[in-house]
Amino acid sequence: MGRPQQKTVGRGAGRRHTEQGSIGMEVVILVPVLMGVVLLISAFGRAVDTNTDVDAAAREAARAASYERDAASAIAAGQGVATATLPSNAACAPASVDTSDFVPGGSVEVTITCEVSYEGLGLIGLPGATTMTGESAAPLDEFRRTG
Repeated sequence: MGRPQQKTVGRGAGRRHTEQGSIGMEVVILVPVLMGVVLLISAFGRAVDTNTDVDAAAREAARAASYERDAASAIAAGQGVATATLPSNAACAPASVDTSDFVPGGSVEVTITCEVSYEGLGLIGLPGATTMTGESAAPLDEFRRTG
């Protein structure tokens, strides 16, 4: 019994074919693609998180405004709560508090608009920012006096 002989296939029967460098090429091709996917997931997460925060701020502002007895106090309360609960990673305009139906059985509506920046994620070609809008309405108690 001797040593088994190696079989060679194709041209250059005397040369050994190795795959040196193929791992390096795969890394060079896949790393930028994977980084792009990570940045895209990060941008999507930032947008979803901010949208949820803007909706929650509008809901809390409408609720706070509905507890007040007059329209002026409702506007002040709604804007105060909105400012306190807005996300810090977005540039938001002051909350719009609609008290046109501020009568017993009516409602108060709050609209908040914020701009979310994608700064730092520009490598994947996203626009500079996107606008998020949160709207909410809260009913006024019909057995409560308003003034």
